Amino acid sequence: MALISILPCNLSLCHTLKLNHPAHLCTSKTVPLLARRKKLNQALTKAEIPLRRTGKHHPNLWNDNFIQSLPNRSYEHIVVGISQAQHCGSLITEIKEMFSESHANNVYPLLVLVDNIERLGIDRHFQKEIKEALDFIYRSWGESPRDLNTMALGFRILRLHRYSVSPGMLGAFRTANGQFLCSTAQTEEDKIKSILNLFRASHIAFPGEKILDEAKQFSTTYLSQAIQKSGISCNLLQEISFNLEYGWYTNLPRLEARKYIQIYGQNKSWVRTVGNLKLLSLAKMDFNAIQSLHQQELKTYSTWWKESRLSELEFARHRPVEYFFVACAICEDERYSAFRFGLAKLSTIATYIDDIYDTFGTLDELKLLSEAIKKWDPTSIYNLPQYMKIVYMSLYETVNEMDREATKIQHRDTLAPSKDAWEAYIDAMMQEAEWLATRYIPTLAEYIENGTLSSGTRGATLQPVLTIDEILSKNILPKIDYPSRFNDLLSLSLRLRGDMKSFKGEVDRGETNSSIACYIRDNPGSTEEDALNYVKNLLDERLKELNWEYLKNDGVPTCSKDYAYDITRGFLHFYKERDGFSFSNKDIHNHVTQILIDPITM
Repeated sequence: MALISILPCNLSLCHTLKLNHPAHLCTSKTVPLLARRKKLNQALTKAEIPLRRTGKHHPNLWNDNFIQSLPNRSYEHIVVGISQAQHCGSLITEIKEMFSESHANNVYPLLVLVDNIERLGIDRHFQKEIKEALDFIYRSWGESPRDLNTMALGFRILRLHRYSVSPGMLGAFRTANGQFLCSTAQTEEDKIKSILNLFRASHIAFPGEKILDEAKQFSTTYLSQAIQKSGISCNLLQEISFNLEYGWYTNLPRLEARKYIQIYGQNKSWVRTVGNLKLLSLAKMDFNAIQSLHQQELKTYSTWWKESRLSELEFARHRPVEYFFVACAICEDERYSAFRFGLAKLSTIATYIDDIYDTFGTLDELKLLSEAIKKWDPTSIYNLPQYMKIVYMSLYETVNEMDREATKIQHRDTLAPSKDAWEAYIDAMMQEAEWLATRYIPTLAEYIENGTLSSGTRGATLQPVLTIDEILSKNILPKIDYPSRFNDLLSLSLRLRGDMKSFKGEVDRGETNSSIACYIRDNPGSTEEDALNYVKNLLDERLKELNWEYLKNDGVPTCSKDYAYDITRGFLHFYKERDGFSFSNKDIHNHVTQILIDPITM
């Protein structure tokens, strides 16, 4: 009988069972397998133990025939007498000239130009101009007082570009009761825009920056009330709602670009400015051209998924297109198709492994799979059941394929750290399976240590980042990969956020361990609400620390760090409202459509 096959139980029952269980039952190293099996069988009758458990997940939402039917769109058609590529080139040249025109004693127009370009998703065309503009702004940043809007906007942009700026200058606009004041000469909409920029700035906080905590609390309340008022323009209401909903950590660059193309396009006064109209025109053409490229990649990727036979595993979550959406939503660059393919494939495989260890596999089977993965030899799979052979070969072939892609960039073998990442993931998943089999609720500290590894973030992130055009030497790699604090925080943030949104569904499936359950175990008499509040506060503090690790200058190439950070933001996006990995038929489905399927109307 499979030890992992147990009936679902609620948190209170699991907690009671833990109190009756000796602490030494937590690992297979201290208690023989047969002894643990005997204790479990004493607790459960045969009638209570189903052979296997499944998550009863909804099926794949994206039929391969539909994906293959997506049109091969060409953007070489004629626009005002020239090809679209030529038109885009002309617009890029004209927009570059706008940077020099914006240089003046007042830095605000230059900040707005940079902000608009970045929000519209066309900043990769203007990296040199943006750097020169921000150098100019930074040189005079502390010389003279400015209004709240300029200070909040400038602080956010400069910090995200790794300039050393302090939020202390926002203190000039804070009152004794924690409010932030705008100029009385501003219109109501201008005041709201100032507070919106304050809200956006407050998310880029480092540990201990209390003024940004106050700014976040104040601006969230202010904006929530502002959208209830009459007389505010429709485009500003959309902008406020979008930022309140997605904030920073669950926002994605391509999703933001799509939304702001819509918001700016509906703002008649905004598009009347010739320069703004050029930005919008370039953004639309660029978005559609990149989407067309991503659609062709999606066809190749969907064919891989079908031919891998992963689609045959009915017990698992089939989310291949959703993972490709994440890859495209954070990486639009034409050069980095290997990054997108690698992230989508590895994330998909990690989900199948997760469903095997969490629900479907028996403990004996899981031990065999763990051993086979550690041997890293296809000849070791013959004792595995067929469903495990499919997953094993998908993992083996994909990791080796990604190693070949990474070697082209890194000019050295990268397989060893990648195998280490997957072994650590498998060991952590095995630990969770043994905890589940014995109904052991670990301490919160035990759970977090193991859960940071079982989040799967490292395995999904390492190889794709190695395919970016940046050399990560053996001395630099540990600063972004294990054992860096940066890597640790990326993984931990996903684990905590995932627990907050998915623990109830996991309990229904019989997966009893989460940071919520472990907090209750550590604090007898505490409630689910207490646990959720604790985990939320813990996550908020770790995200600030992650901001610091991400934005500090430590020798890691900026591009590599950006993509590693954005991969986690992409995964966090799935947990914005619910467990979007298990239930992707709602908002996630709409986002896939916006980024990968429907072009923007020109």
